[in-house]
Amino acid sequence: MEQILLDWGEAIPAHVAVPAGDATVAGVIVLHEIFGLNADIRRIADRFAAAGYLAVAPDLYAHQGMRPFCVLRTFLTLGRGSGPAVDMIEATRAWLAKHPRVDASRIGVAGFCMGGSFALLFAARAPLGAAACFYGAVPERAEELEGICPVVAGYGERDRLFAPAGRRLERLLATLGVEHDVVVYPDVGHSYMNRHDGCLNWLGAVSPMHVGYDEAAAEDSWRRMLGFFGR
Repeated sequence: MEQILLDWGEAIPAHVAVPAGDATVAGVIVLHEIFGLNADIRRIADRFAAAGYLAVAPDLYAHQGMRPFCVLRTFLTLGRGSGPAVDMIEATRAWLAKHPRVDASRIGVAGFCMGGSFALLFAARAPLGAAACFYGAVPERAEELEGICPVVAGYGERDRLFAPAGRRLERLLATLGVEHDVVVYPDVGHSYMNRHDGCLNWLGAVSPMHVGYDEAAAEDSWRRMLGFFGR
């Protein structure tokens, strides 16, 4: 596990996935779901590396106390638009920009659920080339996304909580004239790109969000995301 140094001297753990070879490559920040920096998020970062990106997945819960409290603090940061989690994402971007293998002009962000919400928030204020938001919350007003880079996104129609956010995101980006590719997949629920283990599979399937991995939608989203980031 890599350590990324913050401006105030603390370090945060992060999973770093480096592509083979020594060529200069694009970088991507991978932002985790509410479940934290787990094996699934590390798998996603590794897949980015296999596709030729230097990917970093920071632990947004680092240095924020016991898990229930750090989750709450992270969501409060999301609501305010500033705080420790945003600082960690910026520190990750700065770390990537200084990495000898990374082209600092080609850094993107990809987030899932909570991480997707942070991806949109961060992409509206940071120098990024592209952002990917999968089933994340979306601001109500276009003004909150002003200055955002091109966006690729995906949502599941069966996800009663977040499907409307996907449609709103497409409207807001169109209003702002931002290049985008947003798809709401029919017959698909929440977290369709993430592989959850154990009881999460059962609980998610019976929830109004219809949480569950969907191979077809996930692979299509990977195709769209990598194509979008590669422009």
